[in-house]
Amino acid sequence: MTLAKLIPAHPEPPILALPYPLALGRAGLSGFPSPAQDYEGRTLDLNERLVKRPSATFFMSVTGDSMTRLGIHEGDLLLVDRSIDPRPRHIIVAMVDGEITVKRYELRGDVPYLCSGNPRYAPIPLEDLDCQVWGVVRAVIHEYPV
Repeated sequence: MTLAKLIPAHPEPPILALPYPLALGRAGLSGFPSPAQDYEGRTLDLNERLVKRPSATFFMSVTGDSMTRLGIHEGDLLLVDRSIDPRPRHIIVAMVDGEITVKRYELRGDVPYLCSGNPRYAPIPLEDLDCQVWGVVRAVIHEYPV
């Protein structure tokens, strides 16, 4: 998965509060809530919810199919935070030998690897490679065709 477009987050994102009704998915039949409860004036600002550190956050579009089993698809928008120290199992954006890639960071023994979410791509051992971590993926925005 390679970089398609890199967009820095706005340092002071404008507030955009959208309606956010209380909607709970129920597993089973336990009665029906009042429809009026769903519209009690709640709002959600995605900048407030997702962008924790605006000066360290950027958005990135991706290409490729190496992360599909981990929920990242061609054309998805990633929200990446440069201030988070990567830990095993984090999905990261990194520059590896001059190429920007999105992979899951793993340790196997004492050896760090970048692993894809597609079995067609082998894990990349980082022992002898030049790798610069750009940030940790905090969110994936996947649009459905309408």
